[in-house]
Amino acid sequence: MKIFGKSFLGAAAGTVFVFLIVLFFTNKSSEKNHSDTLQYSEYQAQKPAYQDIPVHQSNYPVPQNVDLTSAAEKTVNAVVHIKTEMQVKTTSYDDFFGTFRHYFGNPYHNNTYVAFGSGVIISPDGYIVTNNHVVEGADKVTVTFNNKEEKEATIIGTDPTTDLALIKVDGSSLVYLNYGNSDNLKIGEWVLAVGNPFNLTSTVTAGIVSAKARNIHILGAASAIESFIQTDAVVNRGNSGGALVNTHGELVGINAAIASHTGVYEGYSFAIPVNIVQKVVGDLMNYGEIQRAYIGVQIRDIDAHFADELGLEQVRGVYIASIVESGGADEAGMQEGDVILSINGYETNSLSTLMGTIAQHSPGEIVNIEVIRNNKLLNYDVILKNQNNTTALVKAEDSFFNEMLGASLQKVKDQELDAMGITSGLKIINIDDGILRRGGISEGFIITDINGVQVNSAITLKRAIQSGKGNYVRLRGVYPNGTKVSYEFML
Repeated sequence: MKIFGKSFLGAAAGTVFVFLIVLFFTNKSSEKNHSDTLQYSEYQAQKPAYQDIPVHQSNYPVPQNVDLTSAAEKTVNAVVHIKTEMQVKTTSYDDFFGTFRHYFGNPYHNNTYVAFGSGVIISPDGYIVTNNHVVEGADKVTVTFNNKEEKEATIIGTDPTTDLALIKVDGSSLVYLNYGNSDNLKIGEWVLAVGNPFNLTSTVTAGIVSAKARNIHILGAASAIESFIQTDAVVNRGNSGGALVNTHGELVGINAAIASHTGVYEGYSFAIPVNIVQKVVGDLMNYGEIQRAYIGVQIRDIDAHFADELGLEQVRGVYIASIVESGGADEAGMQEGDVILSINGYETNSLSTLMGTIAQHSPGEIVNIEVIRNNKLLNYDVILKNQNNTTALVKAEDSFFNEMLGASLQKVKDQELDAMGITSGLKIINIDDGILRRGGISEGFIITDINGVQVNSAITLKRAIQSGKGNYVRLRGVYPNGTKVSYEFML
């Protein structure tokens, strides 16, 4: 479970400690009370530090006309416990032995790190959705079902920008959850948070939807999409990746984070809306790569002061600060200074709301955008595009050959970019005769930019090469071991 305090600091799902504190109180003589106090104090002095965590209890009853039992029965067997193991080797060994390490047998010193989380079965043949931070970097993933059966899982794909991951186990006729519609959730609506943090059986807690489209700045990356459902359902460590369901037992979110000063639940939990989950899962299944769509604008939120500057009668919408040339908004006729009021009829009164809405769509799809310009309402049908400003869908396994470089290249997956600490890149998967071979560059090298222009596709690569001055090409990149190199070639 990701946890953030005053600074909204994230933390990966960790080991769950189970403990029981029993306190005995009596109403006998003052001497007896004094004795009990001393005994309690002695116990306090000897107990582990983690037992000082305060316990928060809910004091509101579920209304009598709300039945949560049916939703719980539908959900508990579709939520699993996830155990991840990661082997970490000391980098000093790699630095010391370098390319000669295979002559020394296995000089590495490995440490095994174990973490726990939850997951939700979304198909009868074993597809399971969870959080990216639950399985990130894992060498082994083990799934335990509610009936105690264990199976090893394969990671199908991850998306750090939404903190989602898709894994799979072999199976058939598994109990799974149906998708609901997170756009239809209403503030105050009852929901259940279901997880399996203790590797015992699934745990169910209840609460209401406190807010929607929350941006809590926990994912960090500039490209991150944060449009969380906020609830007051109890969620703690080990519940990452668990289910948020409505009273019909439909999946409406994947639990991802809590706001806490202590590391335990304090009344604020956050889930990724299922409409975003469904889009990400579909992309990972069909393409192995997220098909991220863009309107083609730079935007900013509107507050009361800014609305007064713009002469707006109401504080609503998001402001278009600039338009991307040849982007969807530009081609549709939208302009800098327009205020986006809604997309496909859904109000967009914040950046997180807009991003959450667009994240449900793919390049090539058309959305209707309502804007206000000079106090006039206008509607535009906008064709969404990808980050390369085209409507093409990209598969992770797609590769292409660049004759000038003499190499076949492939877009680097998001999870590998995240692990390498880079934002874009093209991996060399095969080298023929050309400047790369003459320069001594080998397969596996990731080109991050050429002539100062970031590359992540055949289009951006061609554009970057053409941006050079004279007959020189400056190429920068990184090897799989993290070594960063810069080259200069004469064409």
